[in-house]
Amino acid sequence: MRIIQSRKADHIDIALNENVISGYHYWDDVHLVHDSLPEIDLESIDTSITLFGRKLGMPLIITAITGGFKQAEDINRNLAEACAELRVGLGVGSQRAALEHGEDASYTVLKEHDIPLKIGNIGAPQLIAQKRRKAVNVDQLGTAMDMIGAHVLAVHLNFLQEAAQPEGDTSAVGCLDAIRQVARAYPCIVKETGAGISRHTAMRLKGTGILGMDIAGMGGTSFSAVEMHRSRRKGDHRLAAVGETFSGWGIPAPISLLEAQVGLPLIASGGIENGRQAACTIAMGASCAGSARALLKDAMESADKVKERLQRFRAELAAAMFLTGCKSVAELSKSEFIITGRTKEWMEGRELCQ
Repeated sequence: MRIIQSRKADHIDIALNENVISGYHYWDDVHLVHDSLPEIDLESIDTSITLFGRKLGMPLIITAITGGFKQAEDINRNLAEACAELRVGLGVGSQRAALEHGEDASYTVLKEHDIPLKIGNIGAPQLIAQKRRKAVNVDQLGTAMDMIGAHVLAVHLNFLQEAAQPEGDTSAVGCLDAIRQVARAYPCIVKETGAGISRHTAMRLKGTGILGMDIAGMGGTSFSAVEMHRSRRKGDHRLAAVGETFSGWGIPAPISLLEAQVGLPLIASGGIENGRQAACTIAMGASCAGSARALLKDAMESADKVKERLQRFRAELAAAMFLTGCKSVAELSKSEFIITGRTKEWMEGRELCQ
């Protein structure tokens, strides 16, 4: 338990105090086409959506940030209060620690708030047996959902992080079948953790029965870089080198969003920092945007700070909708967009390789 708690605390500390962000902002390569005569009233714009049967005030989920250690309770409480008031979805960090060692207030605090969409979390590596432990079973996953009153369970794919982590679970054999079994038992989505989902992987996942995917592409926090810093602190130079070498590994988030469109709802995360970028994800085919690190500093301070950030986010989203002549998110999903920069180079490179 102490090992897991220490690791989670390390992740928050490193995310805030070390350079673990992609050196290139891929979402800034996506541009909506301006409508200089929108013929709509900004104040009448409707930013609400329905995702997985749940009504949200805007197309935004605060995706898995943390849980399972003392400070995480305050973080999740502040996030939960803000999400309940502004009708934003909220996911928790991996619930593995709580399943192994009992309920933790950093998770159960979500039950105190009327959050419109609560998303539980377990890692795909935990669904299969690893060298040091048994697989989490289906009944335990029910416990994880009950712990926060989850509407949906996210199975996160973090094999890049595991490969660079001193305590990493590095067997992936059988994960696809395990996800299929989870999807039969519970409403379930699959979430990457910063390296993106390719079309090949999206097609494989589509047949498992999951409700949707969070593509979480490259462009936000690199958990390979996070583990690099952890390994350096521990004096593990071999794994620190692995983390450094792969700190830029992954599929850029906008590219992953395009590739993962196989007929399932998509959450677009991986470096989303504002409402304009969220609007771009909708135009590109996402059902909803996801953001985590952009809210972390505010969540460590107060619920009011999180509310301020979310209100600004909605104002930016509404402005983008106004300036493209869109009264609703459904109309925004049909907006024109242009891709430039390295993201365009990635698109062209993928075409040459296929």
